[in-house]
Amino acid sequence: LTVPAFKPFTMFSQYFGRFSRAAMSSGGVPSMAVRGFTSPVDPSRFISPVSPPEGSPQDKCSYENPLTGRYSSPAMSFNWSPQKKFSTWRRMWLALATAQHELGLGVSAEQVQEMASNLDNVNFAEAAAKEREVRHDVMAHVHAFGEQCPHAKPIIHLGATSCFVGDNTDLIQLRDALGIVRSQTLQVIEALKEVAIEHRALPTLGFTHYQPAQLTTVGKRATLWLQDFLFDYHHVAHWHECMPFRGVKGTTGTQASFLELFDGDHDKVRELDRRVTQLMGFQKSIGVSGQTYTRKIDFLVLSVLSGLAQTANKMATDMRLLMNLKEVEEPFEKKQIGSSAMAYKRNPMRSERICSLSRFVMSLLDNAAHTHANQVLPLLSPPLFSCSCSCSCSCSCSCS
Repeated sequence: LTVPAFKPFTMFSQYFGRFSRAAMSSGGVPSMAVRGFTSPVDPSRFISPVSPPEGSPQDKCSYENPLTGRYSSPAMSFNWSPQKKFSTWRRMWLALATAQHELGLGVSAEQVQEMASNLDNVNFAEAAAKEREVRHDVMAHVHAFGEQCPHAKPIIHLGATSCFVGDNTDLIQLRDALGIVRSQTLQVIEALKEVAIEHRALPTLGFTHYQPAQLTTVGKRATLWLQDFLFDYHHVAHWHECMPFRGVKGTTGTQASFLELFDGDHDKVRELDRRVTQLMGFQKSIGVSGQTYTRKIDFLVLSVLSGLAQTANKMATDMRLLMNLKEVEEPFEKKQIGSSAMAYKRNPMRSERICSLSRFVMSLLDNAAHTHANQVLPLLSPPLFSCSCSCSCSCSCSCS
């Protein structure tokens, strides 16, 4: 491009220089006068707004994550929603109070019932206002819950630390998300099984090194994808069924506050941990913890999801190559537009979407590895799945 004889580039450089000088001389708004031509159009119309124009719909004036707005299922989107998160916090407090009542700690049945009657009516505005005052999200929600449960207010969060609700809720959301992934993976397996059976005898050209090789069948090719999904399914199912709970471990994992509440009765503290774990639908809690559950769990779960993404990406890439050879086609809707400029095209839209989302999921594994590796004296690494700030603590930031 630096060769003088390359005239198109030279012309572009000259034009761009005049355009830039015009922009600087007019305070950032380029003149529309080019080689004697003057446009009647107001040039400010072409400048993208930096603040919401008057009359714009408010729900469209804030950033929307396409992973949620375009690609997430309603079930998965709700699973990571504020409503699910904070109503689960309340269920954690209810489980703790229920177990403390059963073990004779002085929590009344009336207090437990009052809490049970206010699980889903989260007063978000009051919690947000309180957090601006106290700069602590958990205590803000303790206060908001207490305003709705005045009789139970003195015993909400009794003996617990922030990670009792924060980390345990992360694990609940992880488990429930894996349940959604497990169900959808099973649907994919079922669909591929049908393809494999239907086309088990349909011959097609096989490839090695993406070069023509011996014949295979369309059904046999589908079983290669199917087998990988089966491997992934068993790993997803394992973590869905065997995800451990953090449980009731206290501020630094010693359960000291609960031992004090129960006058040093170790058996009751162990039963408190077991009972809360059971009430929240888990088979077991982790044997030991610091303040947080070990972030090794985040890495292992993401390893499973990365494996599933690898399988999906491989299948979708094969599909894209086979579409180029016109061996297979993606479904094409009656009114679907393949290309804005070339109406005859049928772009592999679904396969490309699978590949791009899979690549994103696979890239997350490195982040989880660094999170676990830097969980020094396990108080410094915030939960990978819930933290939205750049802090390094896990006890006083706005994301707990």
